[in-house]
Amino acid sequence: MNSQQHDERFFQLKDWLTNKLEIKDAAIVPASGDASFRRYFRVNFRDMSYIAMDAPPEKEDCKPFVAVARAFAALGLHVPEVLAEDHEQGFLLLSDLGDQQYLDHLNEISVEGMYKDATSALLALQKKGRQESFSLPLYDHALLWREMELFRDWFLGEHLGIDTAALKDALDTVFELLAQSSLNQPQVWVHRDYHSRNLMQTTQNNPGVLDFQDAVFGAVTYDLASLLRDCYVAWPINKVEQWVEDYRLRLIKEGVIDEVSEEIFLKWFDLMGAQRHLKAIGIFARLNHRDGKSGYLADIPRTLNYVQQVAGKYSELKPLQDMIEAHVLPHLDLRSGQKK
Repeated sequence: MNSQQHDERFFQLKDWLTNKLEIKDAAIVPASGDASFRRYFRVNFRDMSYIAMDAPPEKEDCKPFVAVARAFAALGLHVPEVLAEDHEQGFLLLSDLGDQQYLDHLNEISVEGMYKDATSALLALQKKGRQESFSLPLYDHALLWREMELFRDWFLGEHLGIDTAALKDALDTVFELLAQSSLNQPQVWVHRDYHSRNLMQTTQNNPGVLDFQDAVFGAVTYDLASLLRDCYVAWPINKVEQWVEDYRLRLIKEGVIDEVSEEIFLKWFDLMGAQRHLKAIGIFARLNHRDGKSGYLADIPRTLNYVQQVAGKYSELKPLQDMIEAHVLPHLDLRSGQKK
């Protein structure tokens, strides 16, 4: 949307806060945007801080956010409380979980404690979520496939200008392998974007959890891969694999999954991460070309490196490894994510 439309939405939001909620003379400042059409504003009023969500109704639907927020809160997760809602206009007023993203605080010293908190919250989501009557959409074959098509269409085709017709068979084979691996895993509640930009460092019930409205019922390793192979921060492979093993043991102990070997669980994790990272690379390219958000291109090299690591580890992913080496690396600037 252009700046005039942004201003119009802002004035509508301000009017809603002032006249419908009687939040008058509040200081309203941008809090953040995200990779969708949603925007967030921090509303300071009478020594209290709130978050106002602006979700244009022709682009975004607030209902899933509200429903999942309440379902996650019932599990004990630290999510924003929905204080007021106007679905017709696309506005929500939320409690404020602060502005301290995990990404800003993660380092070699803090990571163990921060990830312990994050995986404990994730374990609660996966264990308790299965016992709830609230139903999430299935992370089914069609959705898994559509996500990977973003890599084909937006990254290979639009961003790098590659004619993907010759790569169809190789890509289809890899996409099917990754989709089936996901579907064959134990299925649990999945946040679907559980990473350092959506987790907030909080003093109580850490972490605060954001951006959960696209939650689904899917593979047990999906959110773990989002967290430990984060598109925005990378850790040594041996550290990641030790965290994966620790989490496998916790899942088994808590009865979330049946006994499964370390090797099989790690492969689930690796292949699930590859599916997610192909999707993410496609989304980063789409954000640049469709939405004019070029900043995400710099995250492509890190994310592609995850794909290369996994593709080089499993023989069945050799077609993906070969395709990246022959068609992607010669055309991609690995410092900026831009096309050479």
